[in-house]
Amino acid sequence: MLGPSGHIDTFTRDNLPPPAMQPHYLLEGFPYPEYLNVGKVLTDDMVAKGFGDHVALIGNGRQRTYKELTDWTNRLAHALVEGYGVKPGNRVLIRSANNPALVACWLAATKAGAVVVNTMPMLRAGELAQIVDKAEISLALCDTRLMDELVACGKDSEYLKAVVGFDGTANHDAELDRIALGKPVRFEAVKTGRDDVALLGFTSGTTGAPKATMHFHRDLLTIADGYAQEVLAVTPEDVFVGSPPLAFTFGLGGLAIFPLRFGATATLLETASPPNMIEIIETYKATVCFTAPTAYRVMLRAMEEGADLSSLRCAVSAGETLPAPVFEDWMAKTGKPMLDGIGSTELLHIFITNRFGDARPACTGTPVSGYEAKVVDEKMNEVPRGTPGRLAVKGPTGCRYLADERQAKYVEGGWNITGDTFIQDEDGYFHFAARNDDMIVSAGYNIAGPEVEAALLAHPHVAECAVVGATDAERGQIVEAHVVLAEGVEPSDAEVEVLKSHVKAAIAPYKYPRSVVFTEALPKTQTGKIQRFRLKH
Repeated sequence: MLGPSGHIDTFTRDNLPPPAMQPHYLLEGFPYPEYLNVGKVLTDDMVAKGFGDHVALIGNGRQRTYKELTDWTNRLAHALVEGYGVKPGNRVLIRSANNPALVACWLAATKAGAVVVNTMPMLRAGELAQIVDKAEISLALCDTRLMDELVACGKDSEYLKAVVGFDGTANHDAELDRIALGKPVRFEAVKTGRDDVALLGFTSGTTGAPKATMHFHRDLLTIADGYAQEVLAVTPEDVFVGSPPLAFTFGLGGLAIFPLRFGATATLLETASPPNMIEIIETYKATVCFTAPTAYRVMLRAMEEGADLSSLRCAVSAGETLPAPVFEDWMAKTGKPMLDGIGSTELLHIFITNRFGDARPACTGTPVSGYEAKVVDEKMNEVPRGTPGRLAVKGPTGCRYLADERQAKYVEGGWNITGDTFIQDEDGYFHFAARNDDMIVSAGYNIAGPEVEAALLAHPHVAECAVVGATDAERGQIVEAHVVLAEGVEPSDAEVEVLKSHVKAAIAPYKYPRSVVFTEALPKTQTGKIQRFRLKH
């Protein structure tokens, strides 16, 4: 039973899955008032609690206190409502790299009662168009350095009416900033319901068609009051650093919601390469790091050159499975805990994790408080301990796809079926085995093979292709394309680079095939279906 709503635009609530298709929620221990606005909770309420002078955000050469962040977001909220007519429940897209301005725009739009869609700066116009159409987005806020693809998207969109620039460099010299500077520093946040959708997190499907996951205001606090409080034990003295984009719910939780909920500090990097993260850790004495195993491998190599990571008290690894050698090397070289965990965009954040004093290699751990997990067969029967099966989870958060028939596949009998094969040992600990589907997970990014195939097939040199994930020591997996060239085109190293460049220009560059294998023919069934499993190695 949903609580009251503060939305005038009822699009998201109207497009929630029917109750019978949603998971069973375990809400005991997460008592929030009927009306809740997470933007206000993370800013104005923190100032009221005495955190006004604490540093909230560091980025692009500036530090901002909670009072400064509160004033900034309130001015922006006024600008959105009075300058651009944002109504509670409207969807607002934000396009930016990780910087304080992105966080400010997200919080401001949330205060205004909007449903925010954070997007990665690497997405191209066609990918943005799928998001805009799915969520029926009319207003987009964009770092002025990244306008081109979004403007191109808007030209052909029946929904996107305005693309408004903001300054991501901290100079406040863009259209949205100039309007906001003349506004009051007090704003009455919209009285949204705890069960109103606050965030749409987009995630790739194996078909390449994006799915929008719907998260309530209460969900955004739940992940902080659960995982961040119970497992990380966040305090106001903590300084967070990491590489996941804030467009990923892993990044939004670890680099914005978690620190702001507890009066801590978030350091935001537009280019979060491992060397940059090491520099930030050394400069600001960061205590908690969020990134994928791939980045930890590079950081370990850099440490051999004298990097000082002594301030860290915790390294959180998620986004892809953590190989035992990385865990063991990290512990040997730093002596600092590394906590592996698994989460999903559908459940918002980490729901199974290791804990301080109870972390071990090649083990994902046990459920976060409030969550239950089991390993089941195709009929939802729990399998014997030590036997591989499908991971099923339920807790205070869960899958709600926006108007998507794939909801029926993700939720079965009230449980979220994550798409992962796990083994639960005799002691109750969970161990990752494999993905159940054909999703390629490379350096923490989910990549749908069919989307890469479609990009390759658009090139005149490609007659046929099949894309699979290939095992890689550095990235876990890489995208590998098996290509049948068009008649008259010869295989060569130069042709490999032509195809790689083509894909980078067509879709987000991180999706390009790092390996291209030319072949005379692809393995197929008698009916002509490509047998991708025969290409995997």
